[in-house]
Amino acid sequence: MTLLDLWLSRSIPMCLLLQSLVLMALCFPSASMCPKGCMCQRDPHLHGLNVTCSQSRLKEIPPSLPVDTVLLRLDHNQIGAVPDQAFHGLRLLRELNLSYNAVETLGEGSFSGIEAALQVLDLSHNRITSVHKDAFARLKARIIVDDNPWHCDCALQQAISGMAHNHEASARVLCRSSELLDQEGRPFLAVDTDLCNLTKRTTDYAMLVTMFGWFAMVISYVVYYVRQNQEDARRHLEYLKSLPSKPKKPDEADDISTVV
Repeated sequence: MTLLDLWLSRSIPMCLLLQSLVLMALCFPSASMCPKGCMCQRDPHLHGLNVTCSQSRLKEIPPSLPVDTVLLRLDHNQIGAVPDQAFHGLRLLRELNLSYNAVETLGEGSFSGIEAALQVLDLSHNRITSVHKDAFARLKARIIVDDNPWHCDCALQQAISGMAHNHEASARVLCRSSELLDQEGRPFLAVDTDLCNLTKRTTDYAMLVTMFGWFAMVISYVVYYVRQNQEDARRHLEYLKSLPSKPKKPDEADDISTVV
């Protein structure tokens, strides 16, 4: 065996080893990329990562999610809030599962940065009562929002009207509480009243009552002031009348006639 044959026999296994390492690096992300408590697996069909953090006892959204995440499962945790910009940078994210958590409210920027690619957003089985009116405004995804203790008000009405699939979402929303007492416990779809105008009318009525109250106070003060002045004037007049009058001096003519 020549030296060339010997070199080739040793280099071929080395090349195979390097090739295997490259394939492993492409197919399985490093542990430093995957958040603690999560499993990350590359999806060859979607050209990105499937990140599964289900049932990991998470109390907040992991801060360092891989930028090439296409599927993110955060269900069955104890996440209580979705901060603004929480998913910023995940421009390839297609599906986000936040079901079975403890989220109570959603802000305007809770889903900022993922509007373009997101196709499914699951928020079911949380504790959401209220959302910002523009929380879903730029999303084109199918949004699942059932099984939450919703408070049906103007903001929720505006948020649902901004959804791409608003009819499906509103059909699944039950009003745990409402601006209209007779809507409590009923589907949001049954609310045929413009809650925003209702709020405006309520505000206008409150302002009218407040203005009437101030006006009544001013009138009462003016009446009290006039009556007080009248009473003071009457007392002053009585005082003047009670003063003794001065005796009159006899006229000079009377003096002369008396002398004569």
